[in-house]
Parts: sequence; C-alpha cells; structure tokens
Amino acid sequence: MKASDFLTKEQQQAIVEAIAEAEKQTSGEIRVHLEMSCNEDVLDRAVKVFEKLGMHKTRERNGVLIYIAIRNREFAIIGDAGINAKVPPSFWEETKNTMISYFKEEKYAEGIIHGIRSAGEHLKKYFPYRQDDVNELSDEISFGS
Repeated sequence: MKASDFLTKEQQQAIVEAIAEAEKQTSGEIRVHLEMSCNEDVLDRAVKVFEKLGMHKTRERNGVLIYIAIRNREFAIIGDAGINAKVPPSFWEETKNTMISYFKEEKYAEGIIHGIRSAGEHLKKYFPYRQDDVNELSDEISFGS
C-alpha cells in the first residue's frame, strides 16, 4: 500500500475542503502530510517534512503541519516560529488528544479533519484572516513513501 491509498479519494477531498474552510478564518497555513513509515523520531521527521514543503517561507511564519506516519501509528502537529512565539507550550495538546480518540476508532479522516478545524479555530485568535490574505501553501495533501 502507498500512503496515497490510505484514505479514499472522497476522504482526501473532504480533508482538502476542511483546510480551505479553516484557512478562511486565519492567515495561517495548514498542510497534511502522510507517509507509510517513519524511521526516526516523529517530531524530527515532521520538522524535515515541514522544511521540505517550504512551510517556513510564509510571510508570518504561521504554517501548521499535521504529519502522520501510518505504519508507525504516530503523528505530530507542528507550527512555525511565528506561531510558537505567540502560543502557550500546550497549544496543540487538546487537538492531538481529540485526534487520538478518532484514530483509536479507526476514523482517520474524521480525526484529521477535526485537527484541521481545531488548528483553524486556534490560529484565528493569533493570526486572524486579513483582507489581503493570500493562500501561500497548497491545500492538497502531500504524500511520502
């Protein structure tokens, strides 16, 4: 199985739509990346993917990555420097815990969508949507091997 086969096309489309909807509330940028496995610490891998996707190049440094290693059953949510400078250390814990509850029931797409919506809600407090906002990063899911 490839990472792109983990979710149905309909589930993938629902995730992309959730990203677009969440980004209507905030100038923040949200991405989802799926890989089959991760051979290092999940946070270290998420940071590498974050950089590979160019997420550190947003104007306000307010990108968020939801990274999932499917076979490892691990995931991470990381934010760029602009977010980390403004939010408390436990900022993503509630989102992660709720996503885990969905994942335990094998409702992966629903868990990811919840994470996206939660990220959008949290981000709008610190990075509200602006009239001159530009979608700086693709809303499409990215896939690794």
